[in-house]
Amino acid sequence: MSTPPPSDPSASPEVVEIERALYRITYLSSRARQHERLMAAAGVPLDRAGAALLRKMAGEEPMRPGELAARLGVEASHVTRTVQHLERSGHVVRVPDPDDRRAQRIELTDAGRDAIARIRETGVRGMQAALAHWSEEDLRTLATLFHRMVDDFLAHAAATDTESSAD
Repeated sequence: MSTPPPSDPSASPEVVEIERALYRITYLSSRARQHERLMAAAGVPLDRAGAALLRKMAGEEPMRPGELAARLGVEASHVTRTVQHLERSGHVVRVPDPDDRRAQRIELTDAGRDAIARIRETGVRGMQAALAHWSEEDLRTLATLFHRMVDDFLAHAAATDTESSAD
């Protein structure tokens, strides 16, 4: 049995606890059973890959499959297969790329936008029920801090990517 590496002595106990909490919430939200419950409650028969792709596309301009793969952090072939399933189910269509007529972009259909709206609405209702005993002030503070944390994570990732590409 391997021994876990010692914890970083420079990490504050608060940061350690935040990392633990994020792991727990990521684990809970990514469980297959949780996904199936959410899809059933929303009335949307999508697998996790399809739901993730639609969520990423929601509110965005149509994207090329390669751009979508990069934003999802997956291989282009994964996006191609998922897009094919979503096309057959009527959630997305391929449209010509106005910048390059040889290329195509992926666009949500009305059915795709409706599916995402239902998934989000169902997720919000579940979260509302779980946090019903929280005060409005606590919810507002959590939302503000979550957005701040995500913004800082994105800035750190961008800086790390820039440093990596400079090497």
